Amino acid sequence: MALNARLDHRNPLVFDTHELGRRPGALQRLTRTVDAPKDLGIQGVVGVPEGAPVELELRLESVMEGVLVTGTARARAEGECVRCLEPLGLELEADFQEMFSYPDADDRGRVKAEPADDAGESAENEDRLFLEDGLFDLEPVLRDAVVLALPMQPVCQDDCPGLCSQCGARLADDPDHHHDAVDIRWAALQGLAGSLEDGEKDEMSGAESGVDEKQEK
Repeated sequence: MALNARLDHRNPLVFDTHELGRRPGALQRLTRTVDAPKDLGIQGVVGVPEGAPVELELRLESVMEGVLVTGTARARAEGECVRCLEPLGLELEADFQEMFSYPDADDRGRVKAEPADDAGESAENEDRLFLEDGLFDLEPVLRDAVVLALPMQPVCQDDCPGLCSQCGARLADDPDHHHDAVDIRWAALQGLAGSLEDGEKDEMSGAESGVDEKQEK
């Protein structure tokens, strides 16, 4: 999170830590139900629909370098079975833990004498999340946790047989569904045999016609 980003305290995924102060060991527990943001999940596979309720249980702990946030998110995800392509729903529970650092403290909680401006520390800060005026945005942490908790290949049931590879029928609806397998090599020979039989019949018909003509003479 960029240090100059402005957080809006009215955003339901933005939380205030002022009650903790900067007192290491101070704790705060929060519960909140929020509307799921857009694209919460694995795009095109499975995810929590935008606007669906997401229940959050959070534990905020003040430590030397910032605020350690531990929590659980619960919601109902929706998607499509990768085997039979039927819609499916599943109950999601995602656990997470993230440190939100004080912008003016180093990784040991000591106040920096001067703001870091060298490239090394700037690159290191890109991987860290920071508090802004005592606020933190939970959305990026929530997104990562939800993606990790969701199945990459969701199925409607563990033993879903999928679709028929020949006609696309849903096999769970017709357990006895099958097609008679025909070896293409035998099919070719059967076709050849059929052609020979037709030729022989034509020859026999021609021969019989000749005999009839002679008898008439």
